[in-house]
Amino acid sequence: MTLRPLGDYLDVLRTTTPLVHCITNYVAMNSTANLLLATGASPAMLHAHEEVAEFTAISAGLSINIGTISAHWADAMLTATATAHEHGVPWVLDPVAVGATRYRQSLCAKLLANNPSVIRGNASEVLTLNGLASQGRGVDSTATTDQAVDAAIALAQKNGCIVAMTGESDWVTDGAQHYRINGGHPLMPRVTTLGCGLSALVAGFVAANRDAPLGATAAALGCFAVAGERAGGNAQGPGSFQVALLDALYQLTPDDLTTHAQLEAIHAA
Repeated sequence: MTLRPLGDYLDVLRTTTPLVHCITNYVAMNSTANLLLATGASPAMLHAHEEVAEFTAISAGLSINIGTISAHWADAMLTATATAHEHGVPWVLDPVAVGATRYRQSLCAKLLANNPSVIRGNASEVLTLNGLASQGRGVDSTATTDQAVDAAIALAQKNGCIVAMTGESDWVTDGAQHYRINGGHPLMPRVTTLGCGLSALVAGFVAANRDAPLGATAAALGCFAVAGERAGGNAQGPGSFQVALLDALYQLTPDDLTTHAQLEAIHAA
């Protein structure tokens, strides 16, 4: 099965303006909301256990980021993801630094039981989630995407979901079909929370294109790659890059995405 032109997924997102419920970390809230708005989705940042079930049920998509977890937030994440599964709301797991502590690993195991639509992480996080030894250092990846391709495919097959693995090049797989996306800019790792925002953007794309989660995920990563490359051409450093990225996402057209995204179908061994 071939994907639709990537710009089609962006066009649907902007036409439908999906409401994306984000339970994310303290550092990422503002930047994530701005990235969603710039691209065309509608963000909401709710984490109180008392309301997450009610709000998840009326949301188009859910993004879960465990970056600054605490017991109360973990409970809210579990409630929200269970509600999403019950109501058919697509949701994305961003397993930030899952290899760092047993607490994070335990929480992610429970979250996986609620059937994420997409897992978005770096190579070290994917290796850890797949049960392999990893030397992940905090939120940084010490493995390359090429080293974790087999783990990403196995993780997608095991959980019946899409795995989006990001790094110098990005991989997207549903366990049977695999795509690589190149692009972006070296300044991207110099700006905190861009990966967190990307996970939320994936949730927005999948929420708007529920019938095509693999293509929607590839389109979200393609948006970031094309916008990042353009932003880097106008930036003097990390500060101006962050502003330029918002502008580039806002200015990106569906035709731009289809024409300039470096998407390659991969036949894995």
